[in-house]
Amino acid sequence: MRKVIVSMNLTLDGYMAGPKGELDWHFAYWDANMGERLAKELSQADTILLGRVTYLTMAAFWPFKTADALCPRDEYAYAVMMNHHQKVVFSRRLEKADWNNTTIIKEDIEDGMNQLRAESNGHHKNIMVYGSGRLVSALIQLDMIDEYQLWVHPVLIGKGKAFFGKYFDQQDLSLLTTTTFPSGVVLLHYKVER
Repeated sequence: MRKVIVSMNLTLDGYMAGPKGELDWHFAYWDANMGERLAKELSQADTILLGRVTYLTMAAFWPFKTADALCPRDEYAYAVMMNHHQKVVFSRRLEKADWNNTTIIKEDIEDGMNQLRAESNGHHKNIMVYGSGRLVSALIQLDMIDEYQLWVHPVLIGKGKAFFGKYFDQQDLSLLTTTTFPSGVVLLHYKVER
């Protein structure tokens, strides 16, 4: 069964976005070293899971990066992967998906995830989840997350959209690795213990 890995940028006080979805705190600390590591992690996956809001944001950005002549080389490589990987959006409200290789799943998350995790028709790599707080909360409740890659930024924003919800049972994690970047961001890589 394929691993499900959540990759999330967080403030030190535990927010994944500002009150209105702002990510400006995140961009201020991002650097080429982090981009290289993110690309390495994505290369070990072949499927990206997204909620509707994160999908709409990413679909408005990544398809156009490969046509940007000023796009840095490391970002270009990442954009190519983002555009070519299979993308699965869990949403009852999204009617169409224009970003290539995107499938919308409107059915029950548990059924859809069981099918995705068991797929063997060419899909043997990890499944990555980016952003998508509500989807992550649902996956936590269903005990369907295998690893977390938490990119903790050295900033406090005081209010916003908290990453971890309140409605799930205790989960014990084992720390696999920590990586500190020159910008002060720390990547904490955890495995969920079962």
